[in-house]
Amino acid sequence: MEAHKQLTIGLFGFGVVGEGLYKILQHTPSLKASIKKVCIKNKGKKRDAPAELFTTDRNELLSDPDINVIVEVINESEPAFQIVTTALRNGKSVVSASKKMLAEHLPELLRLEQETGGSLLYEASACASIPVVRNLEEYYDNDLLHSMKAILNGSTNFILTKMFEEKLDFHEALLMAQQLGFAESDPKLDVEGYDAVNKWTILLTHAYGILTHPEKLVFTGIQNIQAGDSLVAREKNYDIKLVGQAKKLLNGKVAAFVLPQFIRHDDHLAFVKNEYNGVVIESGFADKQFFYGKGAGSFPTASAVLSDLSALRYQYKYEYKKLYHHIPHELTNDFYVKAYLSFDDWKYIPREKFEWIEEWHAESQRKYLVGVLPFNELRESNWWRENNTSLILSPEPIIEDIEIRKLKKKSLELAGIM
Repeated sequence: MEAHKQLTIGLFGFGVVGEGLYKILQHTPSLKASIKKVCIKNKGKKRDAPAELFTTDRNELLSDPDINVIVEVINESEPAFQIVTTALRNGKSVVSASKKMLAEHLPELLRLEQETGGSLLYEASACASIPVVRNLEEYYDNDLLHSMKAILNGSTNFILTKMFEEKLDFHEALLMAQQLGFAESDPKLDVEGYDAVNKWTILLTHAYGILTHPEKLVFTGIQNIQAGDSLVAREKNYDIKLVGQAKKLLNGKVAAFVLPQFIRHDDHLAFVKNEYNGVVIESGFADKQFFYGKGAGSFPTASAVLSDLSALRYQYKYEYKKLYHHIPHELTNDFYVKAYLSFDDWKYIPREKFEWIEEWHAESQRKYLVGVLPFNELRESNWWRENNTSLILSPEPIIEDIEIRKLKKKSLELAGIM
C-alpha cells in the first residue's frame, strides 16, 4: 500500500465503536479514508447511516478487491479471529479492537502476518484512547524498561472509585456502573479481571517480547473486595485499584500479574478515577512516565482505530523488535509478594504457606492479615480467591529472593521473635 493511498474500509460491527468510527471519519476528510461496506449481524436494527451501507454477508467485504483495509470491532472472539485471518490471507491490512481474540491468538496471528506480509494493528485493544502499544513498540528499548503498571479496565475502576469515595458496597457500585453503561449486563469479564488480563497479555508482547496466553498469568478481579477492605485502605492512606504489573527482576526475568493492589495517594495511579485508564512506565534513563486517558467509550476507542488507519497510509507495521531482534524476556513465578488478606474464618487460610505474617487482626467478625507469600502459591492454588477471601497486594508488592532473607530477619526482630 503506497503512502497516502486512499483507504477503502470494510467495517465489521456497528456498535458503540463502529458507529463512533463512522462519525469520526465524516469529520476527518484529510485522512482519505471511506467506509465502503459494514457487515452486521442483525439487518433489521435501525441505524443512523444509509441502509445500502450494510450487509450480513462477510464475504462482500472480505472478497471485495477494492476494500484494502478491514476494521474489526465486534464483540465475539472466534468470529473476529476468522475475519482477521481471512482478511490477512486476502492481502488486506487489518485494524482490530478485539483484545480477547488478540490475547488468545497472538502467536498464530504473528505467523500469518509474516507469511502474508500484511499489517495487523490494534492500538484500540488496550487502554482505548491511550497510545500505549505504539509507545512500547517504538520508544522503549527492552533492556531499559524496568517496569510498567496500569489500570486497564474502566468498569472496575469506576466501581472501586464509587466504593471508596461514596462508601457504596460492591453491588451498589456495580449497579451504578451498569446504569451508566460502564459495565455490561453480564459484568463477569470486567469484574473478574478477564478483560484486564487480556489487555495485559498484549502489552507484555510489546514491552518485553513475551508471547504468552492470558490463562498463564495469575489474575483476579475485584469480585471479592468488601466495604471493610476499603475502610482498612482508608486507615492506611491507600486507594484500592485493579492493577496490571510487570517488573524486570535482577535475574533478568519478568514478574507479571493482574491483581487488586493498595495504591499510595502520591502514586500516579491514585489520580486515575472512574472510567479512566492509566499506565506508568519506568525506564532506565527516563524515570517514570505516565499515560492517562479514557479507557472505553465510543469516541475514545474509535480515535485509537483512527490512529491505526492513519498509520496504514505510511505502510506502518509493528516490528516486534523485542520479539524478533532481541532475546525475548521470560516470565517467572519465582519471587515473593507482600499481600493483605481479609477473610471470615482462619480455617480457610493456610498460615504455613506464608514466609512470615507481619500484621493480623483477628478480633472482629471480618479478620485480616498482612504477610509475605511465594508467588507460586498464588499460581498453584485457589484458596486466596475462595470462601469470601479478599486478596489485595501491598503498594510495592514484589520481593526478590535476595531481599527476602534481609526482610525476614527484620520482620522477625520487629515481631519480637528473635
